[in-house]
Amino acid sequence: MARYIIKRLLLAILTVFLICFITFFLMNAIPGGPFNKEKALSEATVQALNERYNLDKPLFTQFALYMKGLFQGDLGVSLKNGRDISEIIGESFPISARLGLTAVIIALISGTIFGSIAALMRNKLPDRIIIFLSTLFTAVPSFVLATLLLLVFSIQLGWVPVWSATETNYVLPVIALAAYPMAYTTRLAKTSMLDALSQDYIRTAKAKGVSKWKIIFKHALRNSLLPVITYAGPEIAYIITGSMVVETVFTVGGIGSKFVSAITNRDYTMIMATTIFLATLMVLANVVCDLLYKVVDPRIKYD
Repeated sequence: MARYIIKRLLLAILTVFLICFITFFLMNAIPGGPFNKEKALSEATVQALNERYNLDKPLFTQFALYMKGLFQGDLGVSLKNGRDISEIIGESFPISARLGLTAVIIALISGTIFGSIAALMRNKLPDRIIIFLSTLFTAVPSFVLATLLLLVFSIQLGWVPVWSATETNYVLPVIALAAYPMAYTTRLAKTSMLDALSQDYIRTAKAKGVSKWKIIFKHALRNSLLPVITYAGPEIAYIITGSMVVETVFTVGGIGSKFVSAITNRDYTMIMATTIFLATLMVLANVVCDLLYKVVDPRIKYD
């Protein structure tokens, strides 16, 4: 077990490093720079700024300097406002985390329940309604759903303001974030539950006279959760960091909207920091989910 964890952590570090490498050089391959503006700066000003942020050095030297600072816990400063990026992430991430965790909990619990109901009532009316709605929400992009929610409930009905830091105004962003993963989890849970119900140990439990609900909750549901956990890992990391488009639509000051503005402004250090932050969360979530397999199914062995 310990050997497996060490291997996974080393692989995680390598993955994050490769993401840093690819992001850095692709970002710098795009024409232009962070100090290109509609109102052109003087050549002396641009040169001074490039020297200040080491942008006048060769790319490999820039990358080495950036990674050196990163290993020391320094994410750098924003090239646009000069603020420490650690402070920016510290302010914006709690908003994304609150929205994301709420959306994840709703999506996973609701999706598992609806998927299980659809499996237990296969080819009946509840099953058809659930599959229809899950297919619909899977097909509708989050930014389209977010725009529709904003148009109907904020502009037309006026029930919810566009955005302010109140409890009520978390409802629409959470719905927009949770809709797709809930729909996907529903379909995943239904397929997994049907597979579990067709196994020999379920038929054996029925033959022994075990109650229907005990078979469902103790045997079938527990074993059907493995695919859901596999999907939950990267999905949790992705949603917690905030859907970039959804946060932009609702003008939420989360890390997703900061990432969008960083790309628009060609803020190299902010792009790198948010990308690394997201990648690290994604990798760690996958590692945690792999370890949770053992809790759900003790038969799993780690090599």
